[in-house]
Amino acid sequence: MNEIWQALILGVVQGLTELLPISSSAHLNLIPWIFNWNIPESFDVALHFGTLLAIAIFFFKDWIELIKGGYKQVVKKEKSFEGKMFWYIVAATIPGGIIGFILDHFVGDSLGNMPLLIAIALIVMGIILYVVDKKAPNKTKYEEMNFKQTFIIGISQALAFIPGVSRSGITMTTGRLMGVDRASTAKYSFMLSAPIVLGATIYKVKDFVFGMPFVVGVLSSFLVGLLVIKFLLQYLQKGSFKVFAIYRIIVGLGIIGLFLSRM
Repeated sequence: MNEIWQALILGVVQGLTELLPISSSAHLNLIPWIFNWNIPESFDVALHFGTLLAIAIFFFKDWIELIKGGYKQVVKKEKSFEGKMFWYIVAATIPGGIIGFILDHFVGDSLGNMPLLIAIALIVMGIILYVVDKKAPNKTKYEEMNFKQTFIIGISQALAFIPGVSRSGITMTTGRLMGVDRASTAKYSFMLSAPIVLGATIYKVKDFVFGMPFVVGVLSSFLVGLLVIKFLLQYLQKGSFKVFAIYRIIVGLGIIGLFLSRM
């Protein structure tokens, strides 16, 4: 029963933190550390699979149009925004995915056991997100993004191997730095994360333990993820990333205080 409750809590946390720019890896590493839970590494990927399903379902029509557009652009030489964006995502995913995989493979696991480093990453990225979002112009919409913007955003996600940086956090920050408006950079960040998470899921699927905790964790992260996507896209039509930057800093400072109290 304890495992099911842990799975539910972590699933809800994953659904909230993976899609908001506040770092799911930080929260999924810190919560077991705080409560002394023993969570298998593969369960982290299973929870990401839940948010992958949320992205796939929420943007189902977008994905169908992107795939159709990408196919027509290559086979029928028919140019469209959807075809262009499909190949932009492919091009941005490959180098970011390879670099991220190599870095995560060699140092990712050890970094997850360093709460002080996670706290610092949360604070530093929170400050950077706040400053960039405040100063960057809102001049480019999702439909107007070019190859340079999408590619650099894709490369930036490699830094997510550091727990606390956040894949959505670094891609949204980079998007804002390049002048993409808030809602558009969030949508592109969601779309860009899908191939990476799908690849990680396929790579780790052999390690999954398919029991009730798995079902509860994936289902809760999926349902919460759907709500978070809808909320964030609506919120960013008028709101800013300020509240998320402040949250990162507060959590980071709290973790530092807890870490020092346990020394």
